[in-house]
Amino acid sequence: MIDVRRPKLRPYALDGNFGLEREALRVTGEGRMAHTPHPFPADHPRIVRDFCENQTEINTRVWPTAAETMAELKEIDATIRATIASQGERLWTNSNPPPITDESEVVPARFEGALAGKSTYRGYLAAKYGRRLMAYCGIHVNFSFGARLIAAADVGRDELYLHVASQCVKWGWVLVALTAASPVGQYASVRCSERGYWNRFVPVLDFSSARAYANSIARYVQDGLLAAPSELYYPVRLKPRGPNNLLTLVERGIDHVEIRCVDLNPLTGGLVDVRDVEFIQLFLLWCAAQGRETLSAEKQVECIAAFKAAARIDFDWTPVGELLERMGEFFAASAGWPASVQRVLAYQAEKVYSPESRYASMEACHV
Repeated sequence: MIDVRRPKLRPYALDGNFGLEREALRVTGEGRMAHTPHPFPADHPRIVRDFCENQTEINTRVWPTAAETMAELKEIDATIRATIASQGERLWTNSNPPPITDESEVVPARFEGALAGKSTYRGYLAAKYGRRLMAYCGIHVNFSFGARLIAAADVGRDELYLHVASQCVKWGWVLVALTAASPVGQYASVRCSERGYWNRFVPVLDFSSARAYANSIARYVQDGLLAAPSELYYPVRLKPRGPNNLLTLVERGIDHVEIRCVDLNPLTGGLVDVRDVEFIQLFLLWCAAQGRETLSAEKQVECIAAFKAAARIDFDWTPVGELLERMGEFFAASAGWPASVQRVLAYQAEKVYSPESRYASMEACHV
């Protein structure tokens, strides 16, 4: 749809906006689930609770570079660690939860008053999916293309993001393979595998317009397969600016894409390697340049199966190498792309050709 190699677009190609969401569990010094109340104010602008009471979530501001976003993530992470250290706790740095003897150890987050509905919703999730599964944690990477790039491309914002999202569904399994860091048994990433964070059915979404996309999600709510749009456990989501609901998405338009299939990386202290975030930007630019196509229901089911397959230890990495070669040609150094782009692509290629460099192969990622 838009090819950032075009001279008209090239100056704005790497413009963008980043935001990160990081979930992590508070645990005792012995590495068991902490049972103390959430130690931060309910109205804290950056630190909230996710499913369970000891699952802290960081929501960064929006930044123009991955490095600046990572700097804030680290700063807030340090604040959390300092606060909970005073009560003898630490953060668990793996996407897989610590040893859980009984599901009663996973205590759903408690909300009161006007927010009591959040507790009811968590009770529903616990009964449907099990508390243990809901304790898995991850990183969500939010990204929007720069305003100058979209303007120079002379393309509708919604149209661009719908196209990119559909291409992410088709090719996004590569992100699972490259960021899997929570190995157990036959899996490099349990939360992204068939045993992980998925709905009981494979959603089929309509990427033809923002309204059609919203309606395709709303249909599952109306049919009772989802309690709310937030129950859509899908590796890629389209988000609006402002309140995150389908009405806002339709009325205000699509603001950014959310990539939800990145594991916590124990090698970075339970954060994410900045080169993986930078690669996601390059991947989305590459997706934007792919040809238009409509993903049939059958194709979407195949694509989600590919995400789950990429989470396995025995995944065939040949397609990863082939896709990275295509991206390497797209971002060829001879075309004047900055050296930082080549370093990011080389970092990912090393995982293909040196299996020991894959996160799931490293001892630090095993629990």
